[in-house]
Amino acid sequence: MTLTRYLTQLLKGNTDVLILSLLEREAMYGHQLMDELELASSGFFKISEGTLYPALHRLTRNGLICGKWAEIAPGKERKLYTVTPKGEQELAACRSTWGDFATAMGLVAGPATT
Repeated sequence: MTLTRYLTQLLKGNTDVLILSLLEREAMYGHQLMDELELASSGFFKISEGTLYPALHRLTRNGLICGKWAEIAPGKERKLYTVTPKGEQELAACRSTWGDFATAMGLVAGPATT
């Protein structure tokens, strides 16, 4: 497995958590989420529209986020997404699991000790 493929798989498995984490900070529209994810990760995470928008639809369908049209400038509307209470609970559970996962990965895949 190449490093690029590995990173792509990691991102796919964590896209929802990354989106929920950003939306926990503030309401955002789709393209803003793409920009903020890249900025917040110092350029490490770059997500395409083809990945983002299906994730937003899935999160909305599952009741974890909600989107409402808002006028951001005269004559300019964007769909702003926010985290729902159910989404906040899901994010808290994911963060807890992520901590356990990172610890276990470190134990198994970390540097060998002699």
